[in-house]
Amino acid sequence: MGEDQGTAGTPVTETKEPEQLREEIEETRRELGDTVEALAAKADVKARMKDKVEATKESATQKKDDLLGKARESSPDSVTSGASQATQKAKENPLPVAAAGAFLGGFVLGRLTKRS
Repeated sequence: MGEDQGTAGTPVTETKEPEQLREEIEETRRELGDTVEALAAKADVKARMKDKVEATKESATQKKDDLLGKARESSPDSVTSGASQATQKAKENPLPVAAAGAFLGGFVLGRLTKRS
């Protein structure tokens, strides 16, 4: 509380050479430049949104490719097994299959005769 509020930073206790001061000033300028660039990048909402959209697109494309790969791997087996199960059920129970076929044939025939 007994400090002077008008001064900032550390007090200067030693005398520095002009060249050393210039180097410190240049370093401070570089640091400030980096800080300004970082703040400008954060403030550029349009660019940040564009980056976010690109990242989301890449993520969605990756997920789509993964799902399609899984579907291709499992699809032939499941379709083949489903078809063989249906064929087996039809062989075991021919009457329901024949009834369904007759109904479907009658339906199609009725639709065709109404159009004529």
